[in-house]
Amino acid sequence: MKIFGFGSKGCLSLILLSTALAAPLAVRAADRSVYTLTDLIGLAQRSNPALASMRARVAGAQAALLTAQAYPNPDIDVLAGRQSGSTPAVATGSSGNLGFLQPLERPSLRQSRRDLAVAGIDLSEAAAGSSERDLIAAIKLRYLDVLRLRAAARLAQDDRQTAEQIRARVAVRVSTGESARFELIRAETERLNAQRAAQTAALSADRARIELRRLVGAELPADFELAGSIEDASPAPRPLEAMRRDMLERHPELQIARAELRSAEAKVALERERAKPAFALRGGLDRVPQTLDARLGLVMTVPIFDRREGPIAEALADVDRSRFALTSLEQTLNQLLDSAWQQYQIALSQVNAYESGILREAESALKVAEASYRFGERGILDYLDAQRTFRMVRNELNTTRHDLRAALAELERLSLTSEQP
Repeated sequence: MKIFGFGSKGCLSLILLSTALAAPLAVRAADRSVYTLTDLIGLAQRSNPALASMRARVAGAQAALLTAQAYPNPDIDVLAGRQSGSTPAVATGSSGNLGFLQPLERPSLRQSRRDLAVAGIDLSEAAAGSSERDLIAAIKLRYLDVLRLRAAARLAQDDRQTAEQIRARVAVRVSTGESARFELIRAETERLNAQRAAQTAALSADRARIELRRLVGAELPADFELAGSIEDASPAPRPLEAMRRDMLERHPELQIARAELRSAEAKVALERERAKPAFALRGGLDRVPQTLDARLGLVMTVPIFDRREGPIAEALADVDRSRFALTSLEQTLNQLLDSAWQQYQIALSQVNAYESGILREAESALKVAEASYRFGERGILDYLDAQRTFRMVRNELNTTRHDLRAALAELERLSLTSEQP
């Protein structure tokens, strides 16, 4: 048999070759929708509108530095006219005037204005860093929510299948007269509850996925899948004091507060420089028929009536406010770090307790109850109670795992460290 001019062996070889070539493409297409936490953060950094807005703010602050470094432009006056004499002694003809005024800035005034602009750049960069850090922390928490709810949905689906199996087994025993009909009603109720719980868990997981996509941005496809599991081992954090030291040195909110303090101090220096005399160079050239008059002089603005006492006092008040805000923020962050550390320790102890004993005990109790029910030693109620207890323990274990990872994410946000997903 030949197909399109190929023998059966040739056709088979062509099919195998096509399959081999298409397989990598299929794998890549499948992998394209699977994202790690690092992938999600990278997408958000590229496409999140809020971060793009903060980067534009930094660009604006950098442009303000160019404005602060610019020299003042001169004022130039040009006048043209005609002179007519009423007596023979006065010449008649065209006349004109050329004048200019060039402000002269003191180097200290220019430096103060430049310092204020540099403080504005630091402030905008710190604000952008803080926004990016908050977004990353929010993505991490939502990522953990999706993993937790995905695991809960998977467990709920397993529970639904188990409830259906129990219901089918009870139906057989009721039909053979080994069990009362009440047990079938109880098993059917349990099946319906498990079915409703599975639907609710799946809906909650979908909602969490939608919220995660909203945080990341439109570049994340709607049918994305996440790599990782809530059951993955959580890395141990660094020592508390090391995290505290990094937090006090590099936390974006502290950098914002320090930049605001530097900006307020630069504003005080600038206002004080503006209270000093200002100078300008003035020159002029007057031409009338048969006469040319040139002048050059110095103009000084003397701060007699307005010594900028109000702006200086306002700037000094901003310095005090910024200094107090910085001190208060340092205290608040220290308290938040201590609280996050305690939450991590509590969650770690709970996870260890569930993994080391509680889960195994619940599983053993379920096996005993199942065997006892199978041999008629216990009723359906005991078996269902053991089943519910085991489900509750599994869900609580995943919840404590989520709490552990969430506490670690908060420690990372405060101390500017990064978890390797």
